[in-house]
Amino acid sequence: MSTSSSPFEPSDSNSMWQPNRALNKWVQRGVVGIFALFALVSVLTTFGIIFTLIFDAIGLFEDIPLWQFLTDTEWTPLFLNPQFGIFVLVSATVMTSAIAMFVALPLGLLAAICLSEYAPRNLRRWLKPALEILAGIPTVVYGYFALLFVTPVLRSFIPWMEPFNSLSAGLVMGVAILPTVASLSEDAIYAVPNSLRQGAYALGATKREVIVGVVLPAALSGIVSSFVLSVARAVGETMIVTIAAGQNPTLTLNPFVPVATMTAFIVQVSLGDAPAGSLAYKTIYAVGFTLFLITLALNIFSFWFVRRFQQKYE
Repeated sequence: MSTSSSPFEPSDSNSMWQPNRALNKWVQRGVVGIFALFALVSVLTTFGIIFTLIFDAIGLFEDIPLWQFLTDTEWTPLFLNPQFGIFVLVSATVMTSAIAMFVALPLGLLAAICLSEYAPRNLRRWLKPALEILAGIPTVVYGYFALLFVTPVLRSFIPWMEPFNSLSAGLVMGVAILPTVASLSEDAIYAVPNSLRQGAYALGATKREVIVGVVLPAALSGIVSSFVLSVARAVGETMIVTIAAGQNPTLTLNPFVPVATMTAFIVQVSLGDAPAGSLAYKTIYAVGFTLFLITLALNIFSFWFVRRFQQKYE
């Protein structure tokens, strides 16, 4: 009587898979190591940028007191009698960014609500990509559009407006970052479970009441994240403000006169007007480090807000 081997007993065929399993295990470890290396490269690059900014910014503060850098009301590092008041550049950056936010935030949120709650499915399929095309237009094109079209139109209504001004730069910058607000906010609103909407409708709420009282609070963390990301995008914008707002470092809240933002000053000095290692050259890194701290604070606030108010649904 012949006996057949049990499938639960080890056989010679199972031993053939042992080398393959070991090989697959090492391949998986190698893939994980490669991915970890790629992630480490990005992290090391970030730390390298931060170290470069801090190292060269400290070189400026060896010759200029930090208190003067923070409190002086003039910014003329390229003049014979240099002044180093970073608040002049910060105020111009905040003013242009605020104008852009007045344009981008309400229009972007309304566009997101329209796409998610009112637009038919077929219309949404092509309307959202058409809106996101604005994000692919080079910012230098926006800058010349603000200088050569928006500013002349505004000057026809406001004759005392200067050719370079922060108003036209802020308005066009708001249009440039509008797709970011609309797209991210629409994703957050569209991700709200439909059961919440149906429950509100069952209680007799109207569509407007459902949107205002249920959908928007549920998507609040995503909407705020899109707002903060857009603010950081506006603060770091370079070409639009460089072309349309001018390069006149003036401490003012008048949006009709030329101003110089932090990014515009970095572009101005980077063109080669200041020799490497000079005091004016070191201001690039001091301004860049200040800009980095502002965007870092915005990102920390966004992370805290999302973790604090994020709503989880099963």
